[in-house]
Amino acid sequence: MNFPDKIDAVRIRDRADVRRAAIAFREAVHEMFDCRIAACDNIALKQRMCDGDGANLATQVFGWTDRDKWLCTPYLALGSPLTTACRFEPEPFWVNAEGFRTRLPNSWLNEIDLSDFERRALTRAAIVVPVHLPFGQIGSVSFTFPDPMKLDLSAEYDAYADMLSLYSRTFITSYQRVMVKLGGIPANWSLLSKREVECLSWAAVGKTDIEISMIIARSRATVRFHIMNAGAKLNAVNRSQTVFKAAQLGYIGLNS
Repeated sequence: MNFPDKIDAVRIRDRADVRRAAIAFREAVHEMFDCRIAACDNIALKQRMCDGDGANLATQVFGWTDRDKWLCTPYLALGSPLTTACRFEPEPFWVNAEGFRTRLPNSWLNEIDLSDFERRALTRAAIVVPVHLPFGQIGSVSFTFPDPMKLDLSAEYDAYADMLSLYSRTFITSYQRVMVKLGGIPANWSLLSKREVECLSWAAVGKTDIEISMIIARSRATVRFHIMNAGAKLNAVNRSQTVFKAAQLGYIGLNS
């Protein structure tokens, strides 16, 4: 099977296809090296990835057992440096207690606490692929090795990071599309005006209506109208949710 066919094999098409695609994912990775796959479609949630019949993919396909700590650690997404890094890095990286390694420098990763690494990460070293999804969701796939003394993953990373990224993104994104029900998007969600976006951008950095009115040289009532109108378009219940949804949909950037 050539590489494009392998990518297509890990793509999930319907609920009945999940287990087959997970097995194809596992086999494609094992052709590169022996490892265990820890896949998560949303690091903010505790639910495990399951096949169409509700069977846990971690135990049924990826080789984990009910005794493995990462399956029963409720705050792993908050405490693990692996998932923390996925919030700040969109590309594959590898990590051990000595630090993060990426293709391009990322100073944010240097700020992540790596103390007591093995206990908090539940591994001594791993290759990790972050998967950034629509509406601000983040998935991740970690690849850990059976040899606990293998701490240098640079060779595997250099050789296979791009392929691991394609496999992981294909599997996680298609799983989300098939298995996760997202809330509906209002029909006119894309119709935010330039002035609405401008007001929301200032609101996102903590400016009050009065401050925004002074910045854009419009009345306070006009500012409130634009923010309320944007909220109606985004089906938001209050100002905070309006800003949040606007950020999810890419209207408000980090540099706002």
